[in-house]
Amino acid sequence: MQIILVSHHLKVARTITIMPRHVLVAGVAFLSLVLVTSAFISWLLMPRSTAGAQDDGLAQEQATHRTQQFVNNNLQLLATRLGELQAQVLHLDTLGERVAGLAGVRREAAPASKLVPGQGGAFVPAPLGAEELQREVDRLSRDVDLRTDELAMLESRFLEQRVRERLMPTTLPVKEAFLGSPFGHRSDPILGLRAMHQGIDFNAESGTPVVAAADGMVRSAAYQSDFGNMIEIDHGDGLTTHYAHLSRMSVKPGSLVKRGESIGAVGSTGRSTGSHLHFEVRMLGVAQNPAHFLKQGDEFALVRRR
Repeated sequence: MQIILVSHHLKVARTITIMPRHVLVAGVAFLSLVLVTSAFISWLLMPRSTAGAQDDGLAQEQATHRTQQFVNNNLQLLATRLGELQAQVLHLDTLGERVAGLAGVRREAAPASKLVPGQGGAFVPAPLGAEELQREVDRLSRDVDLRTDELAMLESRFLEQRVRERLMPTTLPVKEAFLGSPFGHRSDPILGLRAMHQGIDFNAESGTPVVAAADGMVRSAAYQSDFGNMIEIDHGDGLTTHYAHLSRMSVKPGSLVKRGESIGAVGSTGRSTGSHLHFEVRMLGVAQNPAHFLKQGDEFALVRRR
């Protein structure tokens, strides 16, 4: 191949002859230049791409670690809460048994199955996951609520029983005394005719303290022709006690009295043949045998009899 160069600066035209080897050399040089340039650019870009990938990988690893740590913390909190609820259920069960025993209430046990299905096999630990822990926490929370309600009911029953016991006339109204006429039919001490004795007589010296047989409110404290100085105490639910023939009365109507509190003294006022306490227990106005109530206490069995 020949190339003719013509220029106005040149007086004579030049001819350049390009041989095949010249073209080959030029092509090889061009390709070499392209390869070197590409390699250089790749070398410049490669460190930045690798560093970016490393940074992305590190950030992802840190995010995964934080997520795992968050899950582990929540699992730990659920496990701790589960342990607390289990301990609370056990405590409520124990307390419920004690209160039920004090209140005299039998707690219903879960019905036992007649046929227990057989089970067995190797023990393979299976840690609870988050969902299982949450379900168990929810179940125990419901159990705690149920046991709390049951305990409140038992406490109410227990308090009701304690109040009823405090209002039940089981304390001897006079300590230093002999048992006189019992409840029931007898010969009237003045007329000698068959009559109904609606209480119990306690023979004691005049001035011996008389105490309330149970908690209550004084309904009346006044003189009556048959019973002399008499105190009536209302114990609620229609239950009243009467203390008659007193030499003195130390309480007034409307006064609140406690079991064993002094309310007067033994005497012989009214229709009486001698110093004694006439004690009655009435339910809705109907006379009851006081011995049935006093025997529930510990003192009546120790009363001296002539």
